[in-house]
Amino acid sequence: MVLGIETSCDETAAAIVGRSPSGAPVILSNVVLSQVEEHAAFGGVVPEIAARAHVEAVDGIVRAAMIEAQVGFGELAAVAATVGPGLVGGLIVGAMTGKAIAAAHALPFLAVNHLEGHALTPRLTDGLAYPYLLLLVSGGHSQIILVRGLGDYERWGTTIDDALGEAFDKTAKLLALPHPGGPNVEKRAATGDPKRFSLPRPLKGEARLDFSFSGLKTALRLAAEGAAPLGEQDVADLCASFQAAAAETLADRIGRALKRFRETYPTLAGPVLAVAGGVAANRAIRVALEGEADKAGVRLVAPPLALCTDNGAMIAYAGLERFEAGRADGLDAPVRSRWPLDERSQPVVGFGRRGAKA
Repeated sequence: MVLGIETSCDETAAAIVGRSPSGAPVILSNVVLSQVEEHAAFGGVVPEIAARAHVEAVDGIVRAAMIEAQVGFGELAAVAATVGPGLVGGLIVGAMTGKAIAAAHALPFLAVNHLEGHALTPRLTDGLAYPYLLLLVSGGHSQIILVRGLGDYERWGTTIDDALGEAFDKTAKLLALPHPGGPNVEKRAATGDPKRFSLPRPLKGEARLDFSFSGLKTALRLAAEGAAPLGEQDVADLCASFQAAAAETLADRIGRALKRFRETYPTLAGPVLAVAGGVAANRAIRVALEGEADKAGVRLVAPPLALCTDNGAMIAYAGLERFEAGRADGLDAPVRSRWPLDERSQPVVGFGRRGAKA
């Protein structure tokens, strides 16, 4: 069994993952504490507030995960913690906690890449075999990744500016909707006209598989200014128009990626597109992805929402796979605000902000 600790952004999480007698992975506990209320007044995550909240909560969250799993530290095989990418303050809290537990109980320590946790979650939930294609869409990430094996990843596309979840959140902030923005934009879009405002579909039709959402966000702001003062229906129509543009853009990128995937593995039986990240919970986005997967003859796999968003189980499972492969890290393993899953990839034009989207 492996203890996993996740503190890369605004969730303090810990979990225990092991294996059943048949070898299938089993989540024995998965405890997540959200900081939504702490950041709500600011319309987004404040790094200093997040770090302090992690310090206050992490010991109790680890204790709760151990109690829920009904195991003691002596029964663990290893301790895993997210060391990047993410907000440095939060990463330090989780990494130091994991290292302290590992040192105190003479356990191996596993320094886990947050993105690898997302990438391997479909193996935890659905037992996927390698290789498969992964779409990661969240507040900090918009990437298309070929998952060939443990530690063997090839990034096919990434954002050149905002992540899709970030664009949803900024849309909500622009329209004075509550934090977290994504679910509230979707809620208002349900009663809106997606054709009222003509918004761009960034990079649609281009052969490259990268994403861009800053232009869409700017176009939405201009549309909102043109329709001001905004009434309830104006806000709903803006949300619906934005959501439709985002879904159509994503469908174009994924359709092209799936074509490349099928060409790369023409004889692969049961090809799979896996999706992770909170944005995958958006129904319009899900419908768009299902349509592209059906056209390509590929199965769409989306883990439960609780395992798509940040959680400790994905870190514990990534640690479990790494431990079983004979890998371990020293207690001097550093935290990294940037840590691309495909370390051979180069930053794309437009990238350069110190975020978690590398």
